[in-house]
Amino acid sequence: MHRPAQRQRQRLTRVLVGAAAAPVILFASACSGDDSGSGSDDAKKDSAGKPSASASKDSGGEAATVEKAVYAKLPEPCKTLSQKTLGDLVPSAKDKTGKTGTSDDVSTRGNCTWESLEDNGVDGSQFRWLRVSLNRFESDQSLGSGAKRAQANFAKQVADAQAVKGAKSVKTTPVPGTGDQATLVSYDVTKGKETFKQQTLVTRVENAVVTVDYNGAGLAGDEQPNAADLAKGTQKAAKEAAASVVAANKAGAPATSDKPKGDAKGDTKGDAKDKPKADDGKGAALDGGAKPKS
Repeated sequence: MHRPAQRQRQRLTRVLVGAAAAPVILFASACSGDDSGSGSDDAKKDSAGKPSASASKDSGGEAATVEKAVYAKLPEPCKTLSQKTLGDLVPSAKDKTGKTGTSDDVSTRGNCTWESLEDNGVDGSQFRWLRVSLNRFESDQSLGSGAKRAQANFAKQVADAQAVKGAKSVKTTPVPGTGDQATLVSYDVTKGKETFKQQTLVTRVENAVVTVDYNGAGLAGDEQPNAADLAKGTQKAAKEAAASVVAANKAGAPATSDKPKGDAKGDTKGDAKDKPKADDGKGAALDGGAKPKS
């Protein structure tokens, strides 16, 4: 008779103990909820207001930095090609020293052009136009490494060459063995009654981009130059120009003049639409090209 009463007292004791413990559990849960909610809000504020330490620092706890650019200077553009190469590509050039293009910063960009007109009398004449353009990119914390910036410029120049207005039979060819990457873009373009064969080779060496533009035409009835021969000469010039960039940065190499020449702004390569072309056979220059006499 005492057992039912004992069980009833035990159940009552458990109920009372549970009831007494409930407020403690609820209070603890409420405190825990406030902490997590506050932490979440703070995290949102931090992410919205300023970058976290992990975003601005590397695993070592120091500010992340981009790799240093390999090449710190450029050679003089008009000295990038040997006299032998110039003799092959622009044999009748009046001035083999070339014409230096304008640049607002010769340490990062520059170009040089050569013109050749071989007069064959009543048979017409052979015209050649050659340009070497150099661009160098520094590493920048916000823009990226010099090499990556050069890669972007390389791709842009190839795309520009492929999109020249009026270009026909456009052909793009990878060129192995020249710099870190190289692409040749070939096409024909007609101006007036004359057809000019254009070769544009863009090559990258680390953080520098070298572009060689070479075109030729047989004017006033002369025979048209062979596109394959023009392409071969363009590749030869591009290899020499790329090698000159490497040589200019070797220990003891003479520094490029730090005095700006001319007043041009921006990239000396320019837009594809500004590529110099040869004469139209009537003595009028096409897009900045030469004025051969027929």
